[in-house]
Amino acid sequence: MSVAAKLKELNVALPPVTAPVANYVPAVIAGNLLYISGQLPLRDGQMTKGHLGAEVTIEQGYEAAKTCALNIVAQAAAALGGDLERVVRCVRLGGFISCTPEFVDHPKIVNGASDFIVSVFGDKGRHARTSIGVSSLPLGAAVEVEALFEIKP
Repeated sequence: MSVAAKLKELNVALPPVTAPVANYVPAVIAGNLLYISGQLPLRDGQMTKGHLGAEVTIEQGYEAAKTCALNIVAQAAAALGGDLERVVRCVRLGGFISCTPEFVDHPKIVNGASDFIVSVFGDKGRHARTSIGVSSLPLGAAVEVEALFEIKP
């Protein structure tokens, strides 16, 4: 099944891509690799903000990471001229969780992004991953996720 068909089956419309908030580009193609800069949980003008282990629940964090993954797919589509069939596989996701020092459920949060990527790309979406807790993220975001894809020329 094509990625476009899978998105339709999941009833997912890709959002407009957001502009960078600093001096970087949202995506870089180098050879057969597509790097997607860290995406925040921004959707419909709203962003999940706060710290896991304080203001943000595990369920909210999971959904925030899923939103980050949705934005990753939108950025990938933009970088590839709309042709997500060029994705050979998702190589890696990097998840950053704004959290209290006592919070230890980082993997549960980044599963939101991982589950979404696998639901969209199937086996091509299975990836290596990191889940890192940090004291703060840009704009007060609760989660940020970056990605690396292998692509066809």
